[in-house]
Amino acid sequence: MAFSVPPLPYPFDALEPYIDSRTMEIHHDKHHGAYVTNLNKALEGQSVLQAKSIDDLLKGLDAIPENIRAAVRNNGGGHWNHTLFWTLMKKGAGGEPKGDLAAAIKSSFGSFAGFQEKFTAAGLGRFGSGWAWLIVKDGKLAVDSTPNQDTPYLLGGNAKAVLGLDVWEHAYYLKYQNVRGDYIKAWWNVVNWDKAAELFAGAMK
Repeated sequence: MAFSVPPLPYPFDALEPYIDSRTMEIHHDKHHGAYVTNLNKALEGQSVLQAKSIDDLLKGLDAIPENIRAAVRNNGGGHWNHTLFWTLMKKGAGGEPKGDLAAAIKSSFGSFAGFQEKFTAAGLGRFGSGWAWLIVKDGKLAVDSTPNQDTPYLLGGNAKAVLGLDVWEHAYYLKYQNVRGDYIKAWWNVVNWDKAAELFAGAMK
């Protein structure tokens, strides 16, 4: 098996009351697990592709055989997105970023509140399933969103993720039903700004 689900970096209940334990368990074990299972299935017999990193697979989708390209895009994207997503949350987090990331957010969006508003709008405005992103694109911070399990690699401009939010209903339905706005509002309380700052620093190199 080429790929596996990374362990969650905290207990299922660590993000309570903002994200409930049962949602985290199903989201990590079942949803992320299914993406990995289906990605490995799509890559069966493809030893050259199995040897690649998930990043290289997703950056080079055009080189994937057409009969498995959609499966790799969707399931590989689901694996990549969720692997990052788990690290962007932690217990007792939230608040505002500090240092270089805080300064860049203020410069790009006018204020942290201005950024939050734009990012929230990206999450709310994504029709159906998808992700909201804070990315570095062409050397600058930008807010964008992707459909389904598409990654920031598909946003062009050598886009690199700094912060990502899963707005598929499976991420919030048990606690928030269909009210995506309440989920997004609660999610700000668990954002791991230390990880986002690390990603920002790496993206600016």
